[in-house]
Amino acid sequence: MKRIISFTLCLVLASCRFAGAQVVFKNNDLSISKLKEKVWVVETTDMTTMYIIEGTKKAMLIDTGTKCDSLDKIAGKITQKPLYVVLTHNHPDHAGNIGYFDEVYMHPLDTVIPIGVPFKGKYRWLGDGDVFDLGDRKLEVRLMPGHTPGSIILIDKKDGAVYTGDAFGSGQVWLQLQPQTPMATYVQACERMEKIMDEQQLTEIYCGHYPYLKRPLNKEYIVRMKQLGQRLAAGDTKGAMPYPGPKVGCDNPMMLSDGPVMIVYDPDYIQQPGNN
Repeated sequence: MKRIISFTLCLVLASCRFAGAQVVFKNNDLSISKLKEKVWVVETTDMTTMYIIEGTKKAMLIDTGTKCDSLDKIAGKITQKPLYVVLTHNHPDHAGNIGYFDEVYMHPLDTVIPIGVPFKGKYRWLGDGDVFDLGDRKLEVRLMPGHTPGSIILIDKKDGAVYTGDAFGSGQVWLQLQPQTPMATYVQACERMEKIMDEQQLTEIYCGHYPYLKRPLNKEYIVRMKQLGQRLAAGDTKGAMPYPGPKVGCDNPMMLSDGPVMIVYDPDYIQQPGNN
């Protein structure tokens, strides 16, 4: 979901290294910039994000944004390869344009989230460990519940990169949404993510709302999120404040920050047991 607040100065300064990405397409809804060889970021005017990754045989569109006219034709301007359309989760700012495609991939646990978008195509269900082979690169699916029950990440080991949607936020992660996932489950996801990054030597995290950052995150971000989640799971809410953003998910969302990371949570739910 969208960020409301600004990042700390350290994140803003760190973003400068990536601010000059080459814009290759732009219209009233979005702009597309080349991040690296065969990888593009799609940034919408309402601050949502999609990614296009091209291999020698196929390509992938990660998420579909909110409202972008003729998204299928726009993606076709970037790559002519057969296209996998994969949703990191089923929120409307990531699944809003699925109607332009014949089939989309999503984890079935997110079918509990209605988005109200007409879709006459076919859902393909993802599982933990599934692999998309694009030819010269493969993207592996891992389940990371927390933001939603079926949030996934996509690992490009060859590129040292991982695409995380909103699973770990974009500086702030929303964990107050319905259906709620226990804070302990989110901590477990952070622990799993940290381990995966070590094992597969991943150095770049491309999040679900790139326009707020203009750069990838790193493992230190996950460590900080894990530590903040551990505090909340243990009942330590010292320094928490009412969330000034929209009252989505619960009547009294709270937020707890630690430098560049923030968790928005439901104070009545944080100490529920997690899923192993």
